[in-house]
Amino acid sequence: MLSRRVFLGVAAALPVIGRTAPNVKIGVMDGVLRQSGNPEAVRIAKRLGLEGVQVTLGQPKDGRMPLEDPGLQAKWIAASKEHGIPLDATYIDVLHADCLKNNDKARDWIRRGIDVTKKLDARILMTVFFGKCAVENRLELATVAEIFRDMAPEAERAGVMLGFENLLDGEDNLEVYDKVASKAFKIYYDVGNSTGKGYNVPDEIRELGKECICQFHFKDQGYLGEGKVEFREILDAVQDIGFQGFANLETSAPSGNVEADTKRNLEYLRKLMA
Repeated sequence: MLSRRVFLGVAAALPVIGRTAPNVKIGVMDGVLRQSGNPEAVRIAKRLGLEGVQVTLGQPKDGRMPLEDPGLQAKWIAASKEHGIPLDATYIDVLHADCLKNNDKARDWIRRGIDVTKKLDARILMTVFFGKCAVENRLELATVAEIFRDMAPEAERAGVMLGFENLLDGEDNLEVYDKVASKAFKIYYDVGNSTGKGYNVPDEIRELGKECICQFHFKDQGYLGEGKVEFREILDAVQDIGFQGFANLETSAPSGNVEADTKRNLEYLRKLMA
């Protein structure tokens, strides 16, 4: 593990020659558009100029997550095809209630989430670890890593990436990544959460590298660029590691106008990326 981290650190420190715009596509969580679990989010995303949508699987009702319904899945797939907007990931929000670190139900939810993600062709299942479900000590870190290691082969067979979104620093994330040791497991990196924890986000992105990061969440306090998140430096780091994929907006609407505020945030990013 040590030699691998040394390698990543050296690679991150190498000078970048011929800087170009980051090869990152900007998508959005359906909940940002106040359309959680609703295929209408795809049409709105298209109109605003976004490039993908992350789908919320929803809180269980009668023992099933809403997106386990084949009819609802078909509507999402049809909307994606009609508007030419890919479903770039899913979000299994039930893990806020049933914690993977201490609740066996969570394993079953993830298995079912893998199946839904495959059927939606969304490729990445974002798993969450916040609040009571956060990874808070070494034992919990080891436990979560072991569970992911056990589940990764199933995700790999389905062609689904398990994205690990959490409040850990880069070093701990690298440790989990190395312990799981599967091409079906990567870190889902939230620049807002990591900034809030006081981490040096550009350095962490370079430390983790494109080998470890499957996707990003972009957010700030209020509008993008008006809080503490250093988006110019973050986009430089994203470019430096050669990342190619999606960053999904997880932004708020300070004005109360969701579409106008989402478009404002998108335009801010596009100017930085130009």
